[in-house]
Amino acid sequence: MEDSAPRPAPQAITAANPADRPVYVIGGGPGGLATAYALRAQGIRAVVVEKADTVGASWRRHYDRLHLHTTRRLSALPGLAIPRRFGRWVARDDLVRYLEKYAEVHELEIVTGVEVSRVERTPDGDGWLLRATGGRELVGSAVVVATGYNHTPHLPRWPGRDAFTGDLTHAADYRSGKEYAGRDVLVVGVGNTGAEIAVDLVENGAGRVRLAVRTVPHIVRRSTAGWAAQYSGIMIRRLPVALVDRISRVMAKASIPDLSAHGLPRPDTGLYTRARQGAIPVQDVGLIDAVRKGRVEIVAAVEGFADGGEVLLADGSRISPDAVVAATGYVRALEGLVGHLGVLDDEGRPVAHGPRTPDDAPGLFFTGYTTPISGTLRELARDAERIAKAVRRRSR
Repeated sequence: MEDSAPRPAPQAITAANPADRPVYVIGGGPGGLATAYALRAQGIRAVVVEKADTVGASWRRHYDRLHLHTTRRLSALPGLAIPRRFGRWVARDDLVRYLEKYAEVHELEIVTGVEVSRVERTPDGDGWLLRATGGRELVGSAVVVATGYNHTPHLPRWPGRDAFTGDLTHAADYRSGKEYAGRDVLVVGVGNTGAEIAVDLVENGAGRVRLAVRTVPHIVRRSTAGWAAQYSGIMIRRLPVALVDRISRVMAKASIPDLSAHGLPRPDTGLYTRARQGAIPVQDVGLIDAVRKGRVEIVAAVEGFADGGEVLLADGSRISPDAVVAATGYVRALEGLVGHLGVLDDEGRPVAHGPRTPDDAPGLFFTGYTTPISGTLRELARDAERIAKAVRRRSR
């Protein structure tokens, strides 16, 4: 499928009448596209500004074997279902095709190859000024920031890191375990990405795979007898945290084997307590079997690197892998864009999300900066419609 034709980059917009100003959506991923469609459905002109040369850029960069951990039906954006032929667990490439089709079907106004570096209030106080590449100044009635939760790879500054003589790669640059066939690989981090990369390495013939774990994760089955874990995530969202923790503990004992002997004891803190802190459970796509069979070895967290090829672990041991894949997460990197507006908390996260705007920044919206247990794409779709309605109310 061909990408929708990019529109010419916008020039400075200095409309005297605030009613003529569009709503600018920064980011052409699922959240940005869904919000642009929802705004159009409310009769509001929306312009998506994407720094890459196409939509869905971050999804195109993910590793080859990636499939959604949420169901096809509950991952669709408003106004267009994901085709049934893509299966229940949509593959990376199919999701990219869907995003391309979404932009095309809804004839969204998308400008590619333009990066917004700073958002400010307009001098008249009635809108927002976006400073973008090429000296462009774009003026909008409202702004939706949708640059993504996984924006900038985070690689810890481990002591001695620069002296490591092996291959050190962030998960953002990992594509396939085929590149590591026969090699000794250490994966750092046991979120969903780290767990899946470890399994991918095993399945593609890595000589040895070790997984460095600092905090033991909650592991859930992606689907049990046809019941997707996402369904449970949706059902429990409004239940008391302590109750969900107790229920999930019972369910884990019934469905997940005890891996304590293999270095993965059951977590001390509850599943929903962790989820509310931003640590969503690891959905099993083969990790349990790989650990039980010794094909993925659990080791302590990485503390640093020694001269040459040694990696220092938190338990005092040293290992010498050929390669290290750091599944150590991402940062939102919103400080340069909006940090001066006082709309971020101490950890760089927006203080308001979805249809709510910061008290001192009316008309500035954020979407996609949480990790909901009910599924990120589902919540992006819901937020898009809520944001559009909030913008409509403001315009009235």
